[in-house]
Amino acid sequence: MSEPIPVLVTQDTPDLDGARKMCATVCNVPGACKLAAQAQILDQIHESVIAMDLEGFITGWNKGAEQLFGYSSTEAIGKHILFLYADPDADDDSEGFQDAFLERGGRELEVRRRRKSGEIFWASLQLSLIRDELGQPSGMIGYLSDITARVEAEKIMRLQSRIFEHSEESILITSSDRCIISVNPAFTEITGYSAPEIIGKSAEILRSDQYSARFYDDIWSHVDQDGSWQGEVWTRRKNGEDFPSWASIGLVRNQDGQINNYFSIFTDISERKRAEERINYLAYYDELTGLPNRSLLYKLIDQALVEARRNRLHGAILFIDLNRFKPVNDSLGHSVGDRLLQEVAQRLRSAVRTEDVVARLGGDEFIVALFDITRREHAAVVAQKVLAALDPPCWIDEHELKVGAAIGISIYPRDGFNTESLLRMADIAMYRAKESGQDGYAFYSHEMNQRAIDRLKIESGLRHGIEHDELLLHYQPKVDIASGRIVGAEALVRWNHPTRGLVPPGEFVPIAEESGLVVRLSAWVLEAALRQARLWLTAAMPAVKIAVNLSARDFSPGLAERIQAMLASHGVQPEWLELEITEGMLTHSSDDVITMMDALTALGVSLSLDDFGTGYSSLSYLKRFPIDTLKIDRSFIIGIPGDGNDCAIAGAIVSMAQRLGHRVIAEGVETRDQLEFLRSLGCQEIQGYYFSPPVPADQFEAMVREGRTLKKD
Repeated sequence: MSEPIPVLVTQDTPDLDGARKMCATVCNVPGACKLAAQAQILDQIHESVIAMDLEGFITGWNKGAEQLFGYSSTEAIGKHILFLYADPDADDDSEGFQDAFLERGGRELEVRRRRKSGEIFWASLQLSLIRDELGQPSGMIGYLSDITARVEAEKIMRLQSRIFEHSEESILITSSDRCIISVNPAFTEITGYSAPEIIGKSAEILRSDQYSARFYDDIWSHVDQDGSWQGEVWTRRKNGEDFPSWASIGLVRNQDGQINNYFSIFTDISERKRAEERINYLAYYDELTGLPNRSLLYKLIDQALVEARRNRLHGAILFIDLNRFKPVNDSLGHSVGDRLLQEVAQRLRSAVRTEDVVARLGGDEFIVALFDITRREHAAVVAQKVLAALDPPCWIDEHELKVGAAIGISIYPRDGFNTESLLRMADIAMYRAKESGQDGYAFYSHEMNQRAIDRLKIESGLRHGIEHDELLLHYQPKVDIASGRIVGAEALVRWNHPTRGLVPPGEFVPIAEESGLVVRLSAWVLEAALRQARLWLTAAMPAVKIAVNLSARDFSPGLAERIQAMLASHGVQPEWLELEITEGMLTHSSDDVITMMDALTALGVSLSLDDFGTGYSSLSYLKRFPIDTLKIDRSFIIGIPGDGNDCAIAGAIVSMAQRLGHRVIAEGVETRDQLEFLRSLGCQEIQGYYFSPPVPADQFEAMVREGRTLKKD
């Protein structure tokens, strides 16, 4: 029986069929001659040829197989073919191959094999049967070609094809003349063109009209010269819409260095551009009004000042603070307040030139920057235009709202040489304009700067005064009109400055309000008043109700608990304490404020509404607050009984208070005629110089003990 001769043939075999014929010829040679001839022929074939018996044991191993696997014929012959497999236990062709070849007479497949060095490679395996003289299968010949390079190339091509099809980035491939030959699904989704619509068309179909032909020529020149280009470029969709994209363009050359293809990968960055624009907008523009914000304003002024220095120009800063805005915002809500600010912004923009800058600093503060004026008076003209623009009422829903402004003006280069100083000087001038209580404007002056410095000194001095017991209380009696007796007193703070003596309250109380020191000031007044009340009670002085003023800043969570703790600490009953709040508190008509006021009245503390009649649209809120007493502001008392308007207002307040069940006290009463007119209206109490100015605690105690009453004349 003839021995099988499996043969492996490499891809270098010039005539594979010839090699097979040679091996087949050997199969007809008998005995030892056959084996010798077999070995001789195998060695003459330079390709990999392996002969095996039907069980898979190697019987022939030529030089080609030796070169491919690294094993000599001595090492290979006699071993089972499995020792060449990359994974003998898992390889598909490791079992049952005999049956397959017996049935079909041959098989071709791609397999993984292992060299002697351990390296694994892909091979194309072709197996053929060897038959004996009777035509029965007697062995196999294997022809093996190393196809690792081809398999890896195909793998890479499959991967690239998958990436091409599933990439979220648009991929476009053109020929060397830039005609489109292939696009991926992302291209179709982004541009709107289907593959059949676009293939064969010039890539110029995607060009945007935003660029000149020179722009695109420069891009292609860059690609041809450097091999690639990338950057941001507008691209046109099928519907004619242009969109921003980030594109990378490259080329592919053949072995001769000639350009075969161009390819472009681009992404629609519309969302990113919108996000960038939004971020930039929020960084430099006020979201509510659309005006430049503080950051952009500083940049614009800095740039303008550079130009002004170079060309010796003059400029001005108008610092605008709205009047009467806060009551509107607090009483009607932030939605109405926001729309009012938007209306103000439009009016300011319409009142100035296109080249001038209108910005919003925040809240109700605006800036107008004039970058080129010839005379100082021109800034005043613009200020007058601004005031005129704000003068007509603004209609927000059904509300007729009127705001004005206080405007401070600083001039470049007279008042400062940089943005920070010019804005600060304009701010100082604005406060000077605001002091008049009316709409208007004021130019910065060095005197104003001195006043600002003085204000800072007062603030720091007051802070020191609170900490070092420089404050004291005076008490102004409250008198019952019917009996003429003292029924209470308002505790008024005084500051005994170590070098200036007594500082008028009007000089430091407003500064305390602005700086936030008023909270500490109120706490000191409450402690001092309750301490004094305890002394009077201990000294058996007839009890009188002590009134203490609270600021809007004092209304914070825990107010009632803090006052209850103070009362308990000094042993004073709540009914002997009255808290005076300004009418402006009514505009803070939030549920939290009402809850705090209810908590105070639940303690037994009385609440009095100070300066009534001076606030904005407060009557509709009055019924919501647990108020015991209304205090008519002194501005309505001065003119009575001679001024008809003051008389009418005072009468209306008294009448309304009576209907609501509130007591009424008039402050600032200085004459007998004022007292009698108030008595005729039904006003219950008065407070003012007609009876007594504010006096120290010992003088007030003496008045109470001696039973001082209103004069009967």
